[in-house]
Amino acid sequence: MGNTVGSLTQEQKSIIIGSVLGDGYLRIVPGRNNAFLEVNHSINERDYVDWKYQKLKEIVKSPPKLRRGKGRRIAYRFFTRQHPGLTKLYQKFYRNGKKIVPKLKLNPLTIAVWFMDDGSKSYKTYYLNTQRFDYLSQKGLIKTLKDQYGIDSSLNRDKGYYRIRIRQNSAGRFKRLNDIYIIPEMKYKLE
Repeated sequence: MGNTVGSLTQEQKSIIIGSVLGDGYLRIVPGRNNAFLEVNHSINERDYVDWKYQKLKEIVKSPPKLRRGKGRRIAYRFFTRQHPGLTKLYQKFYRNGKKIVPKLKLNPLTIAVWFMDDGSKSYKTYYLNTQRFDYLSQKGLIKTLKDQYGIDSSLNRDKGYYRIRIRQNSAGRFKRLNDIYIIPEMKYKLE
């Protein structure tokens, strides 16, 4: 059973929170007590999924598998086991089944996972694709980045939605913060 009954490690929590801020989803199956995490990325990000799997394998039932999506998309994904630690995170991050952003203390690993999941570089700065979060959650993340790391950012309109744009004066700081945690296969997002 591994770490299924015990507590999540700090590294596992950091990766899970970064994933939930990005492309990951926590779910509770009706009639079950605990939540599980779904990690689902494009096959092009296979190395990244394998890295997440290695870090979380104590709470994962089976290794990542390919899955055909709609059209030509091929996904590569895995699910964790249900876990009480994931249930606690689910209760923080979801209201009425909708993902929200609670007050958080972000560490560099969490930010790096969030960026690897949902970040990009454009011209001289970086974006965090937070379009699925409500306006107040996005403003809270901007405040958290500023208060905890001195990173200036703002909301940038993207096709009718907003996302977080790191201001150019903080791009170097943002890159240095992420650089040591970004896996080699995802470094292209920083360049």
